[in-house]
Parts: sequence; C-alpha cells; structure tokens
Amino acid sequence: MEQIAAGTPVDFSLIALFTRASPIVQAVMVLLVLASVWSWAVIIQKIITFGAAKRETGRFERAFWSGQPLDDVYDQMSGRPRGAAERVFAAGMLEWRRSQRDDGGIIPAAQSRIDRAMNVAIGREADRLNRGLPLLATIGSVAPFVGLFGTVWGIKNAFEGIALSQNTSLAVVAPGIAEALLATALGLLAAIPAVVAYNNLSSDADRISGSHEAFADEFSTILSRQLEED
Repeated sequence: MEQIAAGTPVDFSLIALFTRASPIVQAVMVLLVLASVWSWAVIIQKIITFGAAKRETGRFERAFWSGQPLDDVYDQMSGRPRGAAERVFAAGMLEWRRSQRDDGGIIPAAQSRIDRAMNVAIGREADRLNRGLPLLATIGSVAPFVGLFGTVWGIKNAFEGIALSQNTSLAVVAPGIAEALLATALGLLAAIPAVVAYNNLSSDADRISGSHEAFADEFSTILSRQLEED
C-alpha cells in the first residue's frame, strides 16, 4: 500500500482508493465487482423469464378454458409448446393419446401415467425457473465475508505502514483505512441486491410452479371424468 506523507492532499475517489490498495485488496474488490455484475445479469434475466412465463401461462389458460376441445388446443401447438403451462398440458395430452387403444378404450392405470407425466414436466419447469437462483443466494451470503476479508487485510497493511513510518497522524491513517473499508462497501453492494432479488424471485418461482400444479390437478380431474365416462 502506498504511503502518503502528512500534509499531502489525499485523493479519496474510488479509483484512487483502488489504485492505492494492496494487490490482495484489489483482487478482492475486482472479485466483488464481478460478482455484483454477474448477480445483476441473473436478476435481469430471471425478471424477463418470469414475466414471459406469466404471460404465456395466462395466454394458454385463456385458450384452455375457452371451451374448444382439448384435442384442438393440443393440435394447435403443432408439437411445439411455447411456454411452461403448454409443456405441462402437452405432456398430459401426449400420455392421454398413448393410453388410448385402437378399439377406443383406455389402457389400465392410464390416469396414474398421465399424472406422472405431468409431474415430471412440472419438475422440469421448476428446475428451469430456479436455475441461477442458488448463485444469488451464494453471492448474498458470501460477498460480505469476502469484503470483510479485504477490509481486514487492508487494515493490517495500514497498521504495518503506520508502524514503519512511525507517524500516527490522521492524515496518514485515514487513507489506508478508507481503502480497506471500500472492500466491505463493495461486498455489501454485491450482497444486498442479491439477497433481496433471491427472496423475491424464489417467491415468484414458487407461485408460478404452484399455478402449474393447480392446472395439472384441474386437467387431471377433467381427464378422470372422461375415463369414468368411457
């Protein structure tokens, strides 16, 4: 860490604090900035993904409950479901069609196979929704401690510099302490948005997955009535 003589004007800008810090503290700062950028990239991507998932679910449910035959709804997808709700529906419909015999009857235990197919599809969609969220949790929990490590290391270097210069004036002590505290500030800057976003996005993911499960239950009830009629 660069030593500053007493009475010399000190630049406390962020760039100056970074350039005066020791290599280890600089590495910590760079790591925290990268973690912050990475977490914001995940946050923005998940907000876009969740928004699209909600719109697709709403659009599909309107089509599903429009009164048109379920086979027509399925055929309109042309084997290419666009959203998570459509993929859950397609998994159930595909198993439903596979369960029909050539004579028009239904093979035994068709209902359990249909339910299992939709549950597998729901699990896949839940994995997609939660992808990237563990990273936010990790950054939110680890970043403050990484920043604290940088601060402790910077303060250690500051005190070593004070001992070597044998000067304890505030003008000599303050720059080193400021450089060290910048690491903690960056750690909090990376952690706080990550924690807030993780909590909100996890709740959104649970709500979307819950809507898929509710739809699967309703769809399964409709198919069970059809099975009883057959």
